[in-house]
Amino acid sequence: MVAAGKGERAGGLVPKQFQPLLGQPVLRRSVWAFAEVPEIGAIQIVTAEGLEPQTEEAVRGIACLPFALGGETRQESVCNGLEALAPHAPEFVLVHDAARPLVSPDLIRRVMTALEAGATAAIPVLALADTIKRKEPENWTSVSRCGGLYRAQTPQGFRFDALLAAHRAHASESVTDDMAIAERAGLPITPVAGDETNLKITTEEDFAYAARLLRGVMSEFRTGQGFDAHRFARGDHVWLCGVQIAHDAGLEGHSDADAGLHALTDAILGAIGAGDIGRHFPPTEEKWRDAPSSLFLAEAARLVAEANGAIVHCDVTLVCERPKITPHREAMRARVAEILRIGIDRVSVKATTTDGLGFTGRGEGLAAQAVATVRLPPD
Repeated sequence: MVAAGKGERAGGLVPKQFQPLLGQPVLRRSVWAFAEVPEIGAIQIVTAEGLEPQTEEAVRGIACLPFALGGETRQESVCNGLEALAPHAPEFVLVHDAARPLVSPDLIRRVMTALEAGATAAIPVLALADTIKRKEPENWTSVSRCGGLYRAQTPQGFRFDALLAAHRAHASESVTDDMAIAERAGLPITPVAGDETNLKITTEEDFAYAARLLRGVMSEFRTGQGFDAHRFARGDHVWLCGVQIAHDAGLEGHSDADAGLHALTDAILGAIGAGDIGRHFPPTEEKWRDAPSSLFLAEAARLVAEANGAIVHCDVTLVCERPKITPHREAMRARVAEILRIGIDRVSVKATTTDGLGFTGRGEGLAAQAVATVRLPPD
């Protein structure tokens, strides 16, 4: 894992490999991708002299070999890492740039499979579809209009002894990656399919793009459910899904007894594994007496945002004989969307009865159930 560069084009106060990407250092995401593949026997990180403490903090809790120190160039850094691995003499080695934190287990395994099938060097590549242009002093020149050009990615896989020998033999030559070293040494190269999401972070814009990829392509979706019920009591209105509705009774509860928002709050908290509404807003605490339930729902939304997640959709079903929900349904959807700061198209509110059965059928109270779907970046 080559992590000895300065990464100055990415900006920031520290090298890019230590900058956070959705809450985790870039280096940690890169290393963890390999730690999650059982076939990987050991991980050797190459870091810069003086950056050992930052490197150790970034990968804390992940089993790695003692760090190797990098050189003046990437080529020297890789060679130093290979020399550090030499006493272990692995059969195969993968060389990966720490600046590619979105590498997938599938891509790692494709490279490994090619090596195990007999390849000396296995390189992930992607064909260039665009016409390439070169800027000349007075004009532009088209380099290629008909393909035949490829982008090389990492991890690049090799037979360990062949790559180490190639680095030693061509140490005085300047190359940009290990595929170039293999070319100089005359090693046969086997291409494997690269991955468009295997982005190399170079600039500040790349950080933003990587974050979008993590939130989208590589996100995971979780679903939570909630349920709440309240009995009718003396009063002249009820609160349901954040809307006040005139009624010949109120709802009994420590707060405003909004069963719809309570159920939805529990559903969102459940989706992110954050307990239930009683844990965050205990009914034994006087400060929550008569509190608007919008506060509870807003806090659940804040916790989702704190986890770098997003609420994708929520669905509330109100179970009651009365009051009638249909006249207020759109106002409820709008209020829930406002509290959660999401589009109204992501909010559903429905109503049903129990045809006279149970406590809701007898008009003793009402109930609500909710389901919420949340998108989160992978651990």
